[in-house]
Amino acid sequence: MEVLQAVEFEMTPTRPYSAAESASQELQNQFESLIRSPQVSWQMSYRLLKPLGAGGQGVVFLADRINPHDLSFRLALKFYRPDVYADVESYQQDMARIARVAMKLARPQQDHLLDVFNVVVSDGVQVVPMEWVDGIDLAHLLRPHLLEMVREQVDDVRWAHVNDVIVTQAKSQLRLQPGAASAILRDCLAGLASLHREGIVHADIKPANVMIKRTGTCKLIDFGSSFHVDDLPQRPTWTPRYAAVEVLQGDIPSAVSDLASLGYVFVEMLSGEYPFAAARSPDDLIAAKRRLPDELVKLLPKGVAENKRLLSLIRRLIDPEPTNRFPSAEAADLGPDGAAEFQKQLVKGNLSSEYANDIRLLLEELE
Repeated sequence: MEVLQAVEFEMTPTRPYSAAESASQELQNQFESLIRSPQVSWQMSYRLLKPLGAGGQGVVFLADRINPHDLSFRLALKFYRPDVYADVESYQQDMARIARVAMKLARPQQDHLLDVFNVVVSDGVQVVPMEWVDGIDLAHLLRPHLLEMVREQVDDVRWAHVNDVIVTQAKSQLRLQPGAASAILRDCLAGLASLHREGIVHADIKPANVMIKRTGTCKLIDFGSSFHVDDLPQRPTWTPRYAAVEVLQGDIPSAVSDLASLGYVFVEMLSGEYPFAAARSPDDLIAAKRRLPDELVKLLPKGVAENKRLLSLIRRLIDPEPTNRFPSAEAADLGPDGAAEFQKQLVKGNLSSEYANDIRLLLEELE
């Protein structure tokens, strides 16, 4: 018969956790729970600083996203107004479409497109948090008084460089020199190319929707009129002055109508004249845009008008017939008759400059 012997084990007393150790363990448990969860959520707060702009679709505010550690992140918030819709259902349907566009816009992360961060709904009102671009829009850059501000800040050598290379006085507005204007054009074309690859039409290209960053590069902004080609808007919200001929005649905006709008902006940059100022009706606008390709030589400064490559580039952007325009933004930028070839011509003629840096310095002088 086996004899079982009892064995005594010496038991070590367990030390209770300190408050600090308990807190650390609890925090670790929360971390493990978070990273194993299929879904996480938290509340964000924003401090509204000032309105940046308002229009038919809503109001954009400069805001700080309030973060821990007494830090904040500056961004823009667009609040979409419901009073332009027939009823709540119409508002909600269009907000759903805008949200779908916004999320498609977030995909490319292209340097010349405004970054969209999210779409949220607060008490039924749709809000889109987006990148705040530190700079000025192109419409503001073309205002005559800005050059007066620069003159007060710089010496004669710098003043001559600004006028010869970047921007100078024209008639109703300032005009950009061809190299600077084509640099802005190329940034916009790169942004449009990325947008169009996602199947999105901007539908409201105009100077106010081209932001010049403090870095000297540009971004396309304000996608309130934008839509996916398979997801059309309820109502048009484009700006007639910069709309393509076919859009004014009732067609739905397209990728090539975006090119025409950008072409009108390019002509405005080069001429220093507010476009189609004499037009008083849609028919006047259509007629003026049909005449524009033939009037470029007398509208543009002599040195610009004599450059056949530049004239060809402009005409293929603004041609009244959509089929005669560049087939894509890539072609308008990188094709054999595109903007890149014009800039190569400047380099070969020793007329090129570091335009982004020139524009950056100009904006610093405006501060």
